[in-house]
Amino acid sequence: MFKLRFKILFAALFLLSGNLCAQSLSKYAGEFLALGVGSRSLGMGSAYVAVARDVSAGYWNPAGLAFINYPEIMLMHSRQFSGLVNYDYGGVGLPVGNRSSLGFGLIRLGVDNIKETDIPNPDLAVGEIFVDENGQVVRNTPFEKGSFGATDYALFLTYAKRLGENFSYGGNIKLLNRSIGDNSAWGIGFDVGVIFNPVSKLIVGLNLQDVTSTMIAWDTGRKELITPSLRTGISYPIQFGFMGGQILPAMDIHFRFENRRSSAQGNVGRISYDLNFGWEYQYHDAFAIRLGSSEFAPFTAGVGLHLPKMQIDYAFYQHQDLNNTHRISAKITLEEPKFKRK
Repeated sequence: MFKLRFKILFAALFLLSGNLCAQSLSKYAGEFLALGVGSRSLGMGSAYVAVARDVSAGYWNPAGLAFINYPEIMLMHSRQFSGLVNYDYGGVGLPVGNRSSLGFGLIRLGVDNIKETDIPNPDLAVGEIFVDENGQVVRNTPFEKGSFGATDYALFLTYAKRLGENFSYGGNIKLLNRSIGDNSAWGIGFDVGVIFNPVSKLIVGLNLQDVTSTMIAWDTGRKELITPSLRTGISYPIQFGFMGGQILPAMDIHFRFENRRSSAQGNVGRISYDLNFGWEYQYHDAFAIRLGSSEFAPFTAGVGLHLPKMQIDYAFYQHQDLNNTHRISAKITLEEPKFKRK
């Protein structure tokens, strides 16, 4: 029981560290936004900035949303760290006219039912005998007085537009809400992204997140700051006619400008960077196998199944301290002539 509660507390501190350490470690205030959305992306080691061309692009690179031709809906559930943390996402992508798209996405990350303990007499040592207010002789033993939760929400509003076949751009407005116990905070941020095809089949993606920095203000008067970061990525699809499918290698580099140093894979002064690698083999339009390595896990894996108008994906990775994470997502495409982009 003690080990389980320790893991719950550690998970809460790991994912919600911005709440607890904002004044001295404000650079971690946006950590919950780094977990990604969708199972295909996680299976590919989160190397997805140049790959995202569906409804999930609202998170990975808003420019990718411009490539959808039908309305898309995605739902995702993830059991982070053996179920200690619940992580959910829902998104909608809509083609508008012949070149633009709109998107809406909602992320929820929560550590629920955290036990709150108290002690009858805080002025005495634990286990000491004393007489309470009712005249009873009791032992000063901790007890559970209730429970509370720690939850983060992020709402993405996305616009994207294509300029020809080889270039698109897009942007996000992000509304953030954080809460722990009875306290809560609000913030607003902005992302901008581009995707382009400079040569042959090479795809390049750039996503500048929190462009103007994102301020999160708590009802206690405390403030947190999410500094800008840059996600860059490349991908290069390779067709294999004799294998009846496609191989898609991808790589992302996530640059942060907040002096992370030893907490990142590498750094140059205040600029730190983390590398993500991914690989996908897709057989026709039937199923896919994925492998990857991300900044959060040295090994990720996943599979995907393509059904008529639906795609179901599963991904897995193991954390060194917090055990396994399982993620499943489903994408529905309203592939009807009346919904097709004009």
